[in-house]
Amino acid sequence: MMTLYGRRGWGSVLIEAQLAYYDLPFRFEEVDDLFTSASARKALARINPLAQVPTLLLDDGRVLTESAAITLHLADLTGRDDLVPGADAPERAAFLRWLVFLVTNLYPTFTYADEPTRFVADATAAKAFRARVDDYAQSLWRMVEHAAAAPWFLGERRSALDLYIGVMTRWRPRRPWFLAEAPKLHAIAQAIDAEPAFAGTLARNFAE
Repeated sequence: MMTLYGRRGWGSVLIEAQLAYYDLPFRFEEVDDLFTSASARKALARINPLAQVPTLLLDDGRVLTESAAITLHLADLTGRDDLVPGADAPERAAFLRWLVFLVTNLYPTFTYADEPTRFVADATAAKAFRARVDDYAQSLWRMVEHAAAAPWFLGERRSALDLYIGVMTRWRPRRPWFLAEAPKLHAIAQAIDAEPAFAGTLARNFAE
């Protein structure tokens, strides 16, 4: 059985939702707040030196990190192409482009700005840094909005990109901003919320 190290509402929800979707057996190991707990970071660093979630311990003992890598691995493991277009699918190139865009460009804006004092010691400068990063993130989201089709990001075909959008739009700048500034992404997020295959995982992670 695989073990997913994560925290409710954090990036691990992206992988938790896919494991549940594929009906793969796994154990969820909840970690303490990695921003505030040195002991939690030290414990997770024994498995993943970056001490980040998601961290997936495969059933043969190997460690897999980075949500995009895990997303591709789970599709290969199950032999399915309903979340990851196959190598010959016409949507494959766009899928890979925007999956990597989300995780290499947008995801780091949370890494750096969720707790900016980790990188900028002065409190006033840290506040300004967070504001600048958030503005930059919004400019990136506008690029994603421009590329999005309907009803799903790739058009008629639902993919893991839609799950990423459904989860990441719950973080800053949050859904009201997307409704006003990125309506296609907002519609995709709402559609993912309504998908029975993901509803349980999302409810567990984002319960008020």
